[in-house]
Amino acid sequence: MSPVRTAGPAELVFRTPHPRLAGLVLAYTGQDWTVARPLLRRITALATVVLVIDFQPPVRTLVTNSRVPGQDMGASPVTGMRDRPMTIEQAGRMHGLTVQLTAPGAHALFGVPLRELTDSYAGFHDLLGTGSRHLTDRLAEAPDWPARFRLLDSYLIARIGAGPELPAQVRHAWQRLSMLSGDVRIGALADEVGWSRQHLNARFRREIGLSPKSVARIARLQRSLSLMYDTGPLSWADAAAAAGYADQPHLNRDFRMLTGCSPTEFRTLLADWRGVLTGNYRLTHRPRQHPAGPWAQPMRTRTIRPDASVTNRSCRAS
Repeated sequence: MSPVRTAGPAELVFRTPHPRLAGLVLAYTGQDWTVARPLLRRITALATVVLVIDFQPPVRTLVTNSRVPGQDMGASPVTGMRDRPMTIEQAGRMHGLTVQLTAPGAHALFGVPLRELTDSYAGFHDLLGTGSRHLTDRLAEAPDWPARFRLLDSYLIARIGAGPELPAQVRHAWQRLSMLSGDVRIGALADEVGWSRQHLNARFRREIGLSPKSVARIARLQRSLSLMYDTGPLSWADAAAAAGYADQPHLNRDFRMLTGCSPTEFRTLLADWRGVLTGNYRLTHRPRQHPAGPWAQPMRTRTIRPDASVTNRSCRAS
């Protein structure tokens, strides 16, 4: 894969959402950079929902087949949870915000069964209408990133707080799978919530869009990626054992299924990304989602801490 080059300065700003959004919203990323040529990004399977809020929409297409033209994703896409990798081609200026949502947070925010977004995407404005357009305008016009993050906190606290909740049993199963990085038997989860295994599978898939087993597999993969990203070099056998895999071949199979490449190839991409971010800049907070490709130039990175006081004002249009 050839290195990605940016046209001019680039900026990434990471911030943890307000504590009132804990367990609902995982991370914010502000970005402002332009690629010098079209960029192909392979994105791993994820058990989260990702919202992009474009201030200036780039050319963004979903690549499904090298022999078929890509599908235009439009402005501000919301990509659902997925059990397979996806490839997106982007060109132009990427200026806006990315929000990573848990299943309970996405369900409350959008008010639709998450199965409608699984392995697919929809437009933010199509899902939430005029209120989302008003929010996007206010974010784009805000004077700086701290002001944007405060606006986003306020909007999400109000909107998610008024949204529907997942059934208690499904939410409990989701939280257990997330907390234990997938290292829990589905039968044991069914016993905990008082359902049969078959009923848990059916209700979980209906509400979440993926089966508990798929979420466990993705959570275990994310655990292995965290080990690769945050610790020194590990043997593949040690990484597999630490992440809860039965053996290294099991790790290799999941990597190919969920990322589209081998562990060695993926570690190379992570090393390239980490080298760029840490380079000559101090990075105090790493993104919660793992990047899907290398970057050639350092990006100016910084972290903004959540404000202790956030107004409860909704940014939705009346």
